[in-house]
Amino acid sequence: MTSVSVHEAKTHLSRLIEKVLGGEEVVITRNREAVAVLGPVRAKPARRPGRLKGLVHLDESFFEPLPEAELKAWEGD
Repeated sequence: MTSVSVHEAKTHLSRLIEKVLGGEEVVITRNREAVAVLGPVRAKPARRPGRLKGLVHLDESFFEPLPEAELKAWEGD
């Protein structure tokens, strides 16, 4: 892991990005105190529709209207 000052990070940002692309993390410091980490962006896993099929069950009561008191609570009245 490389550690650089804010000034050095501004001066050599392209070089530091190359290090990150190579798999290294770069710590950016101010007055010798770590303030940020420059690292690779991690891709989010792809969403898969239907992934929970068969694991979640809603009975018919789920689709019934809410009681008036609960509706008022949701609406903030």
